[in-house]
Amino acid sequence: MTLPKYFSGSSKTDPKPVHHSATALLSALLSVAEHDIIPKMRQGVADGNQAFAAAVLSQGDLAPVTVSVNKAVESPLLHGETSCIRDFFADPDHPPSRECIFLSTHEPCSLCLSGITWTGFQVVYFMFTYEDSRDLFGVGRDIDILEEVFRVKAPGDDEESLKGRALYNKKNRFFAAKSMWELLDEVEGEEERKKWRTEVDRVRELYREFMISTP
Repeated sequence: MTLPKYFSGSSKTDPKPVHHSATALLSALLSVAEHDIIPKMRQGVADGNQAFAAAVLSQGDLAPVTVSVNKAVESPLLHGETSCIRDFFADPDHPPSRECIFLSTHEPCSLCLSGITWTGFQVVYFMFTYEDSRDLFGVGRDIDILEEVFRVKAPGDDEESLKGRALYNKKNRFFAAKSMWELLDEVEGEEERKKWRTEVDRVRELYREFMISTP
C-alpha cells in the first residue's frame, strides 16, 4: 500500500525547524489573523458557526495558502482546523503539508490535534489557549474532553498529580505546537519583545466582538 504524500517522514522524524526569526513569524501570523481570518470569521459567525478558524502558511515565504473558518452548521466535525485541512487538500496543487505552517486561532482540540497529526503538518501556532476558549469564548469542552477521554491515571497517580499532568505533548515526533506567548519569548531584546507583545495584544483585542466576556 502506498501512503499519501503528506505522510512522508511525518511519523519517523522530529518536526522540521522553521528557519524564520520569531519577529518574522509573529508579523506573518498576526497579519493573516487580522486581514485574512477575521473577515471570514465574521461571516462564519453570522451564519451561526463558532468563532474558530485556521490557516495554512507556506513555510518558505510565510504567505497564506488556505484560510478557513468553523463550519459546524454544516457538520460538527468541521471545526476551524478540520475545515481548513479539508480545503487545503481540496486544492490539487497544494504544497506538502510538512513544508507549511499551521495557524489555529485557538489551541486545537483533540479532534483537530488528530487531524493535524494525520495530515502531516509539523509546525503549529495558536493565539488563544484552552483557558481562553473557556473563559472568553464560552467553550470549555476542549479541556473536558482531553481530561475525561484521554487523560488516564498512571500507577501511583492521585487526583492532584493527575490534574498536574499536561493535556497533550506540545512537542512530539509528529508536530511542535506553540502559543503566541511562547513565540514572544523567543524575540531577542526586551524592547523588541515589548513591541511585539503590544502587537499581539492589539490583534487579540480585535477578537473581542466574538467573545462572550471580557478579560
